[in-house]
Amino acid sequence: MAKIKQPSLPTDIVMDKIFLRDLRLNAIIGTYPEERVTKQDIILNVELRCDLRKAGRSDCLHDTVNYVDIEQRIIRHVENSNFHLIEALAESVADICLETEGVASAKVTLDKPHALQSVRSVAVEIER
Repeated sequence: MAKIKQPSLPTDIVMDKIFLRDLRLNAIIGTYPEERVTKQDIILNVELRCDLRKAGRSDCLHDTVNYVDIEQRIIRHVENSNFHLIEALAESVADICLETEGVASAKVTLDKPHALQSVRSVAVEIER
């Protein structure tokens, strides 16, 4: 029986990831009138796909994605935001990530704890 050759992945496919986990913030988010008055808790998890080979070899900050800058931009944006839908807020966070040099794609998971009485959290996950 002939062995089937698996296709090899192109070498330019980015496989490295940076994670920002459990970023807890407050935002005006929701469609009901009571949700438009007081900020609510949200939890963000962000996965950034980028090429980290150069930084791994050089051990130099300027060769990597500045995740401190991304975190600070997300915090400022979310805490000053006024979205109705968690989908729209997640999309705007992904846009911030993709504006950053070196970020090829972003996956954003946004949880809204206590959005429903019978569940711990309602969440969306988008990948751009």
